[in-house]
Amino acid sequence: MEYRLTTPCTAQELAPLKAGDTVLLSGVVYTARDQAHKRMMEALDKGETLPFDLEGSAIYYVGPTPERPGEVIGSAGPTTSGRMDAMSPRLLDLGNKIMIGKGKRDAAVKAAVVRNGAVYLAALGGAGALMAKSVQTLEVIAWPDLGCEAVRRLTVQDMPLTVVLDAHGGDLYEAGPAAYLATR
Repeated sequence: MEYRLTTPCTAQELAPLKAGDTVLLSGVVYTARDQAHKRMMEALDKGETLPFDLEGSAIYYVGPTPERPGEVIGSAGPTTSGRMDAMSPRLLDLGNKIMIGKGKRDAAVKAAVVRNGAVYLAALGGAGALMAKSVQTLEVIAWPDLGCEAVRRLTVQDMPLTVVLDAHGGDLYEAGPAAYLATR
């Protein structure tokens, strides 16, 4: 199935999605990689507010390259999501609903996705130029000293993504190979 979603999203809006479905995502997406996640954890530990509202948010694990003249963003391919696994459950428990990246997630992230009615979506690795075409606006909103890892607010239109983890425990990295082997 193919779904069109606009952020922010609720658990009810994400409930119909199943691992393997296609999503065209529009609205606001925040960028945050390793160092930004570390700073978010430090801020939360100190009781400080985060640079954006987590409720219903979408976080894209990306460190875009500099844009060329006339472009909004440079190449914007996903980074390996597993590097955020230790921090993602806490953000999900605080309201984050969509994580975007590439690669498998650990058991704690999978449990937090189900517990919170969230999803993990895969962006096509190696296709940073394709992902960048979805970005309409970009604003650095926190920690500019982190360079490409600074937190950015992107406005996206029809960003092409695939559901990897759904709110019901579905995992495309498990179901996909199993379905393939069943046809052999």
